[in-house]
Amino acid sequence: MAEKTIILRDQEAVKAFVQAASKCPYDVDVSYDRVVVDAKSIIGVMSLDRRRSLKVNYQEDDEAFREVLERYEA
Repeated sequence: MAEKTIILRDQEAVKAFVQAASKCPYDVDVSYDRVVVDAKSIIGVMSLDRRRSLKVNYQEDDEAFREVLERYEA
């Protein structure tokens, strides 16, 4: 399992992130503190506090998804 820390500062970043996560054939979770949401859920990700750093946990090392994460790396 891989983990990256990202910051999604605006709605466009959230939209692009969720679209990229939705293309992954494996589970992708976003969390901070004890809050964990499915990264493929636009409503779930939009409900997170965008002022905080978010941890993304994903199961496989997918180059396309990793490139998206690097755009938002904290």
